[in-house]
Amino acid sequence: MFQARRTDAVLLLVAIVWGSSYLAAKTATYALPVLVVLFVRYLFSAVACLTLTLATARRRHRRCTRDEVRVGALLGVTQAAVLVLETYGVAHTSAANAGLIISLTIVLTPLLDRTAGNGRLPARFFAATGVCLLAVGLLMSGSGFHAPGIGDLLMLAAAVVRAAHVALVGRLTKGLTVRPLQLTAVQTVVGSALFAVPAASGLPALSRIDAAVLAQLVYLALFCSVFAFLAQTWAVQHSSASRASLLLGTEPVWAVAIGIGLGGERFTLLAALGTALMVAGTYWGQAIERAHRTVRNEEIPRRTTAPTSV
Repeated sequence: MFQARRTDAVLLLVAIVWGSSYLAAKTATYALPVLVVLFVRYLFSAVACLTLTLATARRRHRRCTRDEVRVGALLGVTQAAVLVLETYGVAHTSAANAGLIISLTIVLTPLLDRTAGNGRLPARFFAATGVCLLAVGLLMSGSGFHAPGIGDLLMLAAAVVRAAHVALVGRLTKGLTVRPLQLTAVQTVVGSALFAVPAASGLPALSRIDAAVLAQLVYLALFCSVFAFLAQTWAVQHSSASRASLLLGTEPVWAVAIGIGLGGERFTLLAALGTALMVAGTYWGQAIERAHRTVRNEEIPRRTTAPTSV
């Protein structure tokens, strides 16, 4: 019982940390150019991951394998694309909206993922996706119906690219033995290299930041990236997939709560309705996809072992 509660607490903490990342990124972009924020976040993350990787390698005499380098390099590029869109997006919209719109990834990923052999998704899943898209429309409307803001559109693009990234993770790692820490280390090194040159002209701005901005950057790198990923990996290994997804699925709720409570953001009636629809739609879609996958996994062994006519 204690182990289960501890695991649930870790998963909930990961959801809170991820939910808070949007306000932290938005605050950091007030003081620094977006590309500088991304470069520093990746650099700090890379240093932390490489330190842990080297320490592990000394104890177990195992460094990154070729598969981990190859897969991590490609995923590093797609992950960097996600963070570019997310960070530029949150810089031009509210942290609450950013956290809600990015949660579209939950229903978009099964549509893009073809590695699990889940077959055609039921019509109810597409209905849940429609509810989420309606929610996005309400969130983009803000205080009234008008043309979508650039920040909201960027977050919508980020949700699509993140869903493709998650599907790519499944496709590239299928049948391979890759370790999460080593894979993350390669991705952060690739991200650091990708943003080094574009961010170079803005790096002098780092000399003018105060301790609060530096703390935001450290928080994004060490807590929202390194800690959250490793904690999630550990917790999922000690919990059921359904329970883990339920707790991690509270991320948009925390994004809204932190955006309003700490960021002073204001929610209109339309935005509140959009929030309710987004949370309901993502949970509904997640439940449908999980049930469908379970049924498919049960059917495949039966078909494989079914007697054949002679």
